[in-house]
Amino acid sequence: MNGKTNGKPHKLDMTMMYAVHNAFRRDLEHLARTTARTDDDPRHILRTTLGWELFKTHLHVHHTSEDDTVWGVMEGLLVDRPDDLALMAAMEAEHAAIDPMITAIDEALADRESGPERLGGLVETLATKLGFHLKHEEDEGLALIDSALSEEQWMRFAEVHRERIGPTLPRYMPWLLDDQDRDMVAAVLSRVPEKARLAYEDEWRAAFAELDLWGSRKTPAGN
Repeated sequence: MNGKTNGKPHKLDMTMMYAVHNAFRRDLEHLARTTARTDDDPRHILRTTLGWELFKTHLHVHHTSEDDTVWGVMEGLLVDRPDDLALMAAMEAEHAAIDPMITAIDEALADRESGPERLGGLVETLATKLGFHLKHEEDEGLALIDSALSEEQWMRFAEVHRERIGPTLPRYMPWLLDDQDRDMVAAVLSRVPEKARLAYEDEWRAAFAELDLWGSRKTPAGN
């Protein structure tokens, strides 16, 4: 579950990184299905869904934590490795391209006139760009991180990420683990404090399951 690049296992624990990437891919699929719906205005559905807000929030936390504690540190470690510096620069550029796409989608959601015409294409572009970045990071970026960072430096990224999740952990944990396979769920839960694991199993998971994240549940007639 720790992951491999080019068949070689990572020395650093990348389990949480793969879990987060899986969660983003899952939400991109939800976004595509939501904007393809014809039974209601997809702008209204997406604008009012918790799923879109959680996706944006957690993507921002993940990428800013990487920018602040991973890429910046590595820049100083790779001064004599121009090819690796170029890869790192590509990772940062891919991050920078995502935020404008999020903003463009929010603008389309608020646009009563041309928003509907733009929304599907914008979501498709976001899925393409973010999907490419996730795969690029898994194929090459994680190996670079693994070769450059110490355990302490990698744990700093995890610490900052946790701090920025902060009090939203009761929603973050079930969001992260939603639709993950059994092995990934077990791997993630084995890496969190017992108190959080028990809260997830006893309370957070069930509360999260009651949420209509993507506006897909119909209100019964008469309600």
